Amino acid sequence: MSFNVLIVDDSGAMRAVIRKIITISGFKMNQCFEAANGCEALEQLKQNWVDVIISDINMPEMNGLELLKALRQDPLYQNIPVIIVSTEGSAERMEEARERGARGFIKKPFLPADIRSVLHDVMGVGADGEYQEDQRDADDGDF
Repeated sequence: MSFNVLIVDDSGAMRAVIRKIITISGFKMNQCFEAANGCEALEQLKQNWVDVIISDINMPEMNGLELLKALRQDPLYQNIPVIIVSTEGSAERMEEARERGARGFIKKPFLPADIRSVLHDVMGVGADGEYQEDQRDADDGDF
């Protein structure tokens, strides 16, 4: 299984770095979309389905925390996992992001292994690079 990824950062260079790291990390990415802020991210979501969003916090127009709030208020997008990548790595900021629905947090500067590890954890990808279906729900079924 491969995943569609949306990278949201006001720095084009940072978006390119994250995209390259995901590509070379072995994470199975199908399509990669980019946005420079939360408003552009919401526009991308109107046009494209994504499986995971990787977002900066500090951006113009709509920052990453505002994007999280908008996503969680929309039934169509509320379950898309969001990973925050930011220079702001204080415990308070990380907790605020988690309270707003972030599923992972990566502090800049980061190593390629950090992105791969958090992506695999958030998306349920095993050490072999394959998607590991959540068996809690599957085992409860009466099939």
